[in-house]
Amino acid sequence: MTRRVALIGKPLRRRHSQVMHDAAFAAAGIDARYELLELEADAVAGAVDEARGPDWLGLQVTAPYKRLVAGLCDEVEADAATIGAVNSVARSAAGELVGFNTDAPGFRAGVELAMGRSLAGVEVVVAGAGGAAHAVVFACLRAGARRVTIGNRTLSSAAELAERFADVGAGSVSAVALDDPAFTAALRSAELAVNATTVGMLEAGTTIAVEQLPAWATVFDLVYVPPETPLLRAARARGMRAANGSEMLIQQAVVAFERWTGVGGMADVMRAAVAPLLADAAAQA
Repeated sequence: MTRRVALIGKPLRRRHSQVMHDAAFAAAGIDARYELLELEADAVAGAVDEARGPDWLGLQVTAPYKRLVAGLCDEVEADAATIGAVNSVARSAAGELVGFNTDAPGFRAGVELAMGRSLAGVEVVVAGAGGAAHAVVFACLRAGARRVTIGNRTLSSAAELAERFADVGAGSVSAVALDDPAFTAALRSAELAVNATTVGMLEAGTTIAVEQLPAWATVFDLVYVPPETPLLRAARARGMRAANGSEMLIQQAVVAFERWTGVGGMADVMRAAVAPLLADAAAQA
């Protein structure tokens, strides 16, 4: 019996996840396939219910259905509930569906690789307060970051995010407006600066003044289309450590694959499989 995993969302413009997981299934000798299900909202419940069947390993979920699918799961793991997002679902042997989040551990693995060290004790500045920022801030605090400063155009959104994670980890978390001098002050002592917005992909410009960061800081941009944003270009021009979100994409896939199959260590396989897509401008559209 060929086992199945599907990505649910609309629109589904990219096949990076499908390519990575199918390569990992092949490498592990597992008879399974990863499908793309672009669905209307009224078809989601039926697709989730179908995933309770014995031929299913689980699901992945992208916009705009993360909250909808979370409500259809039999259980949502604590970290996913705290973050407020389910992006993966595992089917148990009994046919129950457990929602979990792979973005937070995927970010942590990707950013620690970029930094060459643990997040523990680090001062972090995050630009953005949307869904991606939730996973980033949670991951930093859970990993032991000393201080996380959230900067956002709308201060109230940043404040809500800071309040949500005030009790996660032992570090402190605060919110400021992106144009507040306090954000610039936080940059001057930051060891890690993260862009968790779509600026650089959907909008021109940057969210972080690289020249305000210490020379030894790491800049991490969750955007991976294009592969080098203006933010990363500016950081590299200063000789700083800088990385885009492609490794986070790979690492979150590794987490999900291991949950579904029990097989770990697939990062190299997935990285090699997705590399041509990441390098192909036409595949990024």
